[in-house]
Amino acid sequence: MSISALQKERAKYTPKVPSALKGNVKTIEGSYTQSIADQEEIKKMFPNTYGMPVIVFEKSSEHKSIPAVNAGVILSGGQAPGGHNVIAGLFDGLKSINKDSRLYGFILGPGGLVNHEYMELTADIIDEYRNTGGFDIIGSGRTKLETKEQFDKGLEILRQLNISALVIIGGDDSNTNACILAEYYKSIDAGVQVIGCPKTIDGDLKNEQIETSFGFDTACKVYSEVIGNIQRDCNSARKYWHFIKLMGRSASHIALECALQTHPNICIISEEVESKNQTLEDIVNYIATIVSQRADEGNNFGTVLIPEGLVEFIPAMKRLIAELNDFLARNETEFRMIKKSEQRSYIINKLTKENSELYASLPETVARQLTLDRDAHGNVQVSLIETEKLLAEMVENKLAEWKAAGKYKGKFSTQVHFFGYEGRCAAPSNYDADYCYSIGYTASCLINAGKTGYISSVRNTTQPSDKWIAGGIPITMMMNLERRHGEFKPVIRKALVDLKGAPFKEFAVNRDFRAINTDYVYPGPIQYFGPAEVCDQPTVTLQLEQRK
Repeated sequence: MSISALQKERAKYTPKVPSALKGNVKTIEGSYTQSIADQEEIKKMFPNTYGMPVIVFEKSSEHKSIPAVNAGVILSGGQAPGGHNVIAGLFDGLKSINKDSRLYGFILGPGGLVNHEYMELTADIIDEYRNTGGFDIIGSGRTKLETKEQFDKGLEILRQLNISALVIIGGDDSNTNACILAEYYKSIDAGVQVIGCPKTIDGDLKNEQIETSFGFDTACKVYSEVIGNIQRDCNSARKYWHFIKLMGRSASHIALECALQTHPNICIISEEVESKNQTLEDIVNYIATIVSQRADEGNNFGTVLIPEGLVEFIPAMKRLIAELNDFLARNETEFRMIKKSEQRSYIINKLTKENSELYASLPETVARQLTLDRDAHGNVQVSLIETEKLLAEMVENKLAEWKAAGKYKGKFSTQVHFFGYEGRCAAPSNYDADYCYSIGYTASCLINAGKTGYISSVRNTTQPSDKWIAGGIPITMMMNLERRHGEFKPVIRKALVDLKGAPFKEFAVNRDFRAINTDYVYPGPIQYFGPAEVCDQPTVTLQLEQRK
């Protein structure tokens, strides 16, 4: 395999870990827990794994012989920088427990477990992938582990390989599936532990015990570098407004973090749009007003950051999409039989009055995108909706109206961008390399402690690594009931941007100044070598949240 000069040097990097993980550890159990909502319903669904205590690992002076463990690992869902280090940390942790422990990787996600496709991950393989981006060591997939047939089929290969612990590395849905799998295996006394690890660049899998999901730091730094590059070009040519859509369908954490790093003229926060009950017209007027104000200063250029899931947070659009999701879930077969040219009219005639009128008012391209195939959860695929183009066109039309009325005298030309896949497989930052390795190592400690239905947790990460706190929390603690495919199901609640939190407040207090003034910051590329204040800094979001 050919590798770059940077990858050769990164292979030498030794991730920093919490001091508690250096040597023997002991398990400290905290108070018992309950789900974040719908406690009675969740408890009934998870009678064997509900209410378990939060766990913290501490150093131990006790030395004891521990039997070898065979474990399996799955990469589930979209890629995120640092996944390979989670596996490396898990591998090293298992070997530290007993050098004869073995680790098997299931190929291309949960489907590999069901289809019995796997490979043993040995030291020479692991060493090739340390501190690298991507999930290509075993690949990832989006198969959902949801049915008894899948669970039983997976158990066949786990027993064949004598695997007694399975680690699932994924986001909120993958860890929900991990919890369901843990409950099932516990209920039949299968002898298989299931542990989760918190992954998603979107940053929406977090709480008091999980400070951040891995990959968020690296992805935001990658996007911020490119946004900074665009802003420098923007400030050089001084003739374009750049509309930049960023990943994050369910929360605006990426857009907010990139705004904190780069100081664009405009950043829309979906959660604020919903809180203020804003319409699409309100957003267009807001952007157009800033464009006009900058034009008055002779600045016919600027940058606008847009979260991927914005349309779902506009209350009227959210109501429309909710009805569309339910309607199409019930009538998908009939809908697909209708000619494409007639699908728009069909939908208009089937919706309630308010939603029918809104749907009819949308540009045909956007209306069509709202009825494309749903994702695995029956929801509209918002990444396919070209919100950046929609807003650029609507702002252009609004400014044309104002120009005709003598209210606007500037020039308006646009460029549109969508930054998504560019950040998912980047070489992890030092923060993610350290954090991910620690998460994987902590997962091995949870296995050694005999736990199941837990997610690996490493916190206090804005402090030096020897003060990091490693442990685990019951996955049921993060759950609530949500409507999926027209039914209520147990899922991990996504963490949205807190409008009362320090990161949003920092953004809000500065946005009026940055809207009119050209206050751009150019972060540059991720730095892996050099002073800690350049190389090891966590996200601005995390620093603000942890500031005492």
